[in-house]
Amino acid sequence: MSSHWTDSKPVVLVVDDERDHADGMVEALGKLPVEALAVYTGEHAIEVLRNQRIDVVVTDLKLEGPADGLEVLREAKQNGSPTEVILITAYATIDNCKEALRQGAFDYLVKPLDIDQMRTLVEQAARKARTAHARQAQAEPEPESFFFDGIKGASPAMQGIFEVIRRVAPTNISVLIEGPSGSGKELLARAIHVNSLRRDKPYKPVNCAGLTETLLESELFGHVKGAFTGANTDRKGLFEIADKGTLFLDEIGDMPLTMQAKLLRVIEDGIVTPVGSNKPTVVDVRIISATNHNLTKLIERNTFRQDLYFRIRGVNLVVPPLRERPEDIPILAQHFLQEAVEETGSKITGITEAALSILTGYEWPGNIRQLKNAIRTMVVMCDRPKIDLPDLPPEISPRRQLPGASASPASLAGVSLNDLEKKAIADTLAKTQGNREKAAKILGIGERTLYRKIREYNL
Repeated sequence: MSSHWTDSKPVVLVVDDERDHADGMVEALGKLPVEALAVYTGEHAIEVLRNQRIDVVVTDLKLEGPADGLEVLREAKQNGSPTEVILITAYATIDNCKEALRQGAFDYLVKPLDIDQMRTLVEQAARKARTAHARQAQAEPEPESFFFDGIKGASPAMQGIFEVIRRVAPTNISVLIEGPSGSGKELLARAIHVNSLRRDKPYKPVNCAGLTETLLESELFGHVKGAFTGANTDRKGLFEIADKGTLFLDEIGDMPLTMQAKLLRVIEDGIVTPVGSNKPTVVDVRIISATNHNLTKLIERNTFRQDLYFRIRGVNLVVPPLRERPEDIPILAQHFLQEAVEETGSKITGITEAALSILTGYEWPGNIRQLKNAIRTMVVMCDRPKIDLPDLPPEISPRRQLPGASASPASLAGVSLNDLEKKAIADTLAKTQGNREKAAKILGIGERTLYRKIREYNL
């Protein structure tokens, strides 16, 4: 068999309630150009099949629990799926083998397993499945873009990220997301969680850069009454609250070294002890981390632990800045436009080609967050059917005339940032008829910040 069936390796799901057998089969399949993963119950296998494209299933016929091998087979072959299933049985009776083949099994193997025979059958099944997948793809072409739980993108970079998420979401592997501020790292983390087998359990985000070391330790691990000044009651930490779910550690690169050591211990042992307590609690939490730093450089500077890095970097997702994927900007702009129109009740129907061209050519240093806020502001401020050049924000369109700006459209040189900010706040308040809550949301700032700015500028 060729070592390259397609651009990506065929995925083989091994199902056996005896972990040693399942892991042994995965190891044996490592000699083939496939990606093999193991689960240990029929229920888990069915969940994976519902959430991830699998080319071949190798499953024991008899499994502990309500779902046996035939249930897994039925799920795999549902709705004409091209997934091929190989069943393993200790007793090759005529009845169960006939039933398996009647329901669409590719073939069956009898215990004790002949490893070479298993590899040969998996190769044949994978080839057949991939051919069927290819035919399906030709009959039903992929859409130009793919919406994935709040993030949209047609660029090769984003499509690659979506594919990785599809593969890793149903597993328990740790994920590290790297990318600049505003690039949508938390949206990706949420996408992984909602597509995982933990989706019905808690998802808890925490910003590691936004808390002091003492508060971060309490936030993650909890504390007992009297553990420190202000600890007036017992409080569970996020590790306990997120038990059986997902914990998102945002800006982990800013975590103090001493906290990194404590975090590493909890991740390695699966045991958390609240601050001031000596009673440990076992926890089962999937870790997704994000940073806008280069962690390998932080390791070189001795500000980030290498052992923690290897623990959290099970799979690494790198989100490029928006300027490196301009083909995503029109898709995102239209998506944010729809959101803003629904939110505000605006009658705007779209964005002109001229305005969209300017939006696409801009570098967006604030990435997706900046684009979203810009679109929302334009929807509120625009009085025409479509957003056009005069509606573009001043940082994008220097032709916009603002107080203190030169009459020449060539530049905004000489206009202070305070003037620009004051104008944006005043116009937004006027458009929202003084509704400060709505104005703060459109401007992308907190209400308290808006109140402070209103006093500062005497608005």
